[in-house]
Amino acid sequence: MAQPLDIERWDLECEFNNTDHRTDLNGVDRLIVRRGQPFTISLYLRSGSFQPGASSLSFVAETGPQPSEQYGTRASFGLSPDIDTSRWSAAVTSPPGDMVALAICSAPNAPIGRYRLAMGQSKIDFILLFNPWCPADDVYMDDEKSLDEYILSQDGIIFRGSHKFPQPTPWNFGQFESGILDICLRILDSNPKYLRNPGKDSSGRRNPIYVSRVLSAMVNCNDDKGVLLGKWSGGYDGGVSPFLWRGSVGILHNWDSEACQPVRFGQCWVFAAVACTVSRALGIPCRVVTNFLSAHDTNSNLTIERYIDENGELIQSRDMIWNFHCWIENWMTRPDLKADFNGWQVSDPTPQEKSEGVYCCGPIPVKAIKEGELTFKYDAPFVFAEVNADVVTFMKKKDGSTSKVTTATVIGQKISTKKVGSDAREDITHLYKYPEGSDEEREAFKKANHQNKLLQQLQDGGLHLTIKVTSDMRKGCDFDVFAVVTNNTQSEKMCRLVFGSCAESYNGTLGENCGFKDLLNVGLAPGAERQVPLRLNYSKYGSHLTEDNLIRLAALLVDYSTKEATLAVRHIVLENPEIKVRILGEPKENRRLAAEITLQNPLPEPLENCCFSIEGANLTGGDVLSERLSSPVGPGEDAKVKIYFTPTHYGMRKLVVDFDSNKLCHVKGYRNVIIGK
Repeated sequence: MAQPLDIERWDLECEFNNTDHRTDLNGVDRLIVRRGQPFTISLYLRSGSFQPGASSLSFVAETGPQPSEQYGTRASFGLSPDIDTSRWSAAVTSPPGDMVALAICSAPNAPIGRYRLAMGQSKIDFILLFNPWCPADDVYMDDEKSLDEYILSQDGIIFRGSHKFPQPTPWNFGQFESGILDICLRILDSNPKYLRNPGKDSSGRRNPIYVSRVLSAMVNCNDDKGVLLGKWSGGYDGGVSPFLWRGSVGILHNWDSEACQPVRFGQCWVFAAVACTVSRALGIPCRVVTNFLSAHDTNSNLTIERYIDENGELIQSRDMIWNFHCWIENWMTRPDLKADFNGWQVSDPTPQEKSEGVYCCGPIPVKAIKEGELTFKYDAPFVFAEVNADVVTFMKKKDGSTSKVTTATVIGQKISTKKVGSDAREDITHLYKYPEGSDEEREAFKKANHQNKLLQQLQDGGLHLTIKVTSDMRKGCDFDVFAVVTNNTQSEKMCRLVFGSCAESYNGTLGENCGFKDLLNVGLAPGAERQVPLRLNYSKYGSHLTEDNLIRLAALLVDYSTKEATLAVRHIVLENPEIKVRILGEPKENRRLAAEITLQNPLPEPLENCCFSIEGANLTGGDVLSERLSSPVGPGEDAKVKIYFTPTHYGMRKLVVDFDSNKLCHVKGYRNVIIGK
């Protein structure tokens, strides 16, 4: 009969295992491994030695508060001659003796989370994560450079601004910073499904579809003890502006230290960035995606109905068009759907509409959106509308009547993400949509029953209206924008042109007027073109701008002879000044460096209460380091500080910088720093 091994002590070989499993950036003081991949434990025996065939050792691996073999949260196994990576298994890899080298492997579909492993009478604890390097794992991704970006990279670029001017914003995801993995596991343990049935929820953690849906609900706090509270209007008393955040680390630590009270406040890019941090921490490949001119279709008819008054000013409605909207894509297989829908899946943690009674959205395959497969799980109609909705504009007249207005707004433009291995923008619109006017696009619209788009005909030439801008639109400058009217008809035209501008938030909420003109008699000969300028002065727009730096331009042209109205809309982003960052000293692990940071005041007035802040994964110890200026910075003068920091790990890292003041708020910049060993 085989004799049980008499274990005196053991070594979890954390440094070797964590490095081998690519979890060493979490630290090497405890065992963190990925599923479907063997790890090594050294056992030291109190007496006797290991003899093949004559020695035995039994194992029980358990996760969750109610482990059961039925739920897959408990696994019992013994020693095998060799490791079997398709199931829980263990094998001895050393020759006979009083030190036993043990290889242990979890099943590639085991639930992720905290585990206790009993080896005979001995017990060890470890954390198990998804494994995108394992071909049998549902999150397997067969590209090393993509995995470096979508799992291991702790920083990135999120695109904001407008489709004509996508603006890169640096972000510190920080998924391997101290304490973050434990907070991510706490998020899973705080979700309502776990609180209702912890055994079943723990079992569900084998499935990345389930986990990403839970995260989509838990990053917002609308139904649960979620991480962030969203706020899009009315100031940020009782919290901080969403524009303040430079990364996810402070947000997650805040939530954890305040007993799971929601952190105030977030907007879409903040929700998406935090969801990206948690996904990467748990081992699901993830990227943040921006959709420019994103529709919010509240009544699921794939149409955004907009109303303007006779001055071309927008009358707000529940259906909105956001200048941009951010969500995430997670990479996984979809065995619950028919073949070919594996790969990137949209998941949206910003609370907009309820899904199965909860504020969450996705995951839905990107390919299902492209193909118009609106019956696929989860939330395909809402995401399809975000990139494909039709826009119909009506004018409400003083007498109460309405008439249709010709306009050319195309929803879902320049869908963007950060390029793998570079800070450049990658346009991924083609993954969501077929080329406009193509047969494939028609097929997708037929499948989605998108009747409005199918009935659309190209506008024939008549009066044509566009808005042109100059390239030099910086905050603090005065500049001109132009309404350009072209008469493509054979007859002379007399028209009214209303050309206005107003401050705007990125979600389409309108602010104060920034400049306006109303020309009652614009005459155009056949084939003629006329440019009408509108001057935007800082003295007028400066106090009205939101932190988005957006101005909405709208030109309304009414043809007196036909009574037809044409609307042109353009959203402009005013550029913030550049932040210059110079690194002083040789960048090496555990060597103190200084960042010399400079910003020139572009405004015609002084800046007061100026403050620079920096943070970066493995650069600032998980903290935000700040330096205030003691005196105001006059027009054209430089704000300049030196901030010291000590890198803790080699490799390419992003130092993210924020500048704040009374008149120029939350300007972002960054510097890539290569840290030597």
